[in-house]
Amino acid sequence: MKAEVTDNPMGSSSNPMDSFSNMFSDPQLMTKLASNPKTSHLLGDSEFMMKLQRLRQDPNAFSGETLQDPRFLQVFAVMMGLDMSFGGQGSKEQATAQRAAGKVEDEDEEMPDLEPASKKAKPEPVPEPEPEPEDEEAKAKAEAKTKGDAEKKLGTDAYKKRQFDEAIEHYTKAWELNKDITYLTNLGAAYFEKGDFEKCIESCQKAIEEGREVRADFKLIAKAFGRIGTAYEKLEDLPHAIKNYNSSLTEHRTPEILTKLRAAEKAKITKEKNSYIDPEKAEEARVLGNDKFKAADWPAAVEAYTEMTKRAPEDPRGYSNRAACLIKLLSFPAAVLDCNEAIQRDPKFIRAYLRKAQAYFAMREYNKCLDVCTEAAEHDEGGKNTREIEQQQQKAVQAQFSAREGETEEQTMKRVQEDPEVSY
Repeated sequence: MKAEVTDNPMGSSSNPMDSFSNMFSDPQLMTKLASNPKTSHLLGDSEFMMKLQRLRQDPNAFSGETLQDPRFLQVFAVMMGLDMSFGGQGSKEQATAQRAAGKVEDEDEEMPDLEPASKKAKPEPVPEPEPEPEDEEAKAKAEAKTKGDAEKKLGTDAYKKRQFDEAIEHYTKAWELNKDITYLTNLGAAYFEKGDFEKCIESCQKAIEEGREVRADFKLIAKAFGRIGTAYEKLEDLPHAIKNYNSSLTEHRTPEILTKLRAAEKAKITKEKNSYIDPEKAEEARVLGNDKFKAADWPAAVEAYTEMTKRAPEDPRGYSNRAACLIKLLSFPAAVLDCNEAIQRDPKFIRAYLRKAQAYFAMREYNKCLDVCTEAAEHDEGGKNTREIEQQQQKAVQAQFSAREGETEEQTMKRVQEDPEVSY
């Protein structure tokens, strides 16, 4: 029986899909694909390799969809020995592989024709910027400043020559021409030197108000406050002077204003003390204190004598009498301080020495008590208080010996070593 010749190059199967699927079982498949430049690049395509492995494991998975993939068509062509060229990506990849193998010459890239120079579009001319119209307001301000500064200079020249009326005239005109608060502070300085402190304050207050509106430099505001404070101090209005000095320091702290503030505060305290001095009311307070002392109302007596020291701060009796009350209240250190105040005002006031000695005696400071008695004797003119001084001395000496009676030699040595009065 003669064999029948078929025109089907893919095998004798009547189903072409079976013939295609049988290709994937070829053991030389991967070698053929790798050695052919048309398919070698497909081995780096992970998606393609996954599909290929699936078909090799299960040829029945072959379908018409597989035939629509140009990558598989290229594989079929290689396996069948056909030279197939595809448009799009396949043909490009094939051309790339051929160039790599040196089989295809590089093609010229299509270049657009250059337009003649005459046909090139000429750039449109850029219009020249029109000159901006002058700002009339800015021009007017500049002119006003120039004129104002000129008047200010004339005022400063007059100020240096102590021609204050002329300086005031120029500074006032400068402010009318240009609203610069430095003209007002200078105007205040001229009024101050002239002795018109009220006008000085008025000018500087206006400078502060105008300066706040235009947010002027805080140093200028501070300067105005400081000048107001100085003017108030000249008017002997220390509370307002202190207030404005503090305002100046709030704006800008300077050593000059700080010194003025400290001096004004001190002067205010002194003024208040002096305004409280009243000899008649001081005497009334002394009499009241004496009555309270006799009634053994020590706290009320202290209050009355304190009032006396305020009404008559230079009278030593108020401090000495208050010391006597403090001794009764067992406030010995405070009594010593009051006695020192009395002695400072009158070193010959012996009563203060005696009460100081009593306080030291009560504190068992016998050495100090004896020293005060000696000092009292030195200032006792005519020996009028000799008897009282000697009695206090004897009491101190007896107390010393009584305290040391029965004292062992060891205790004596310890006492001497701890006594601050004993030194080398």
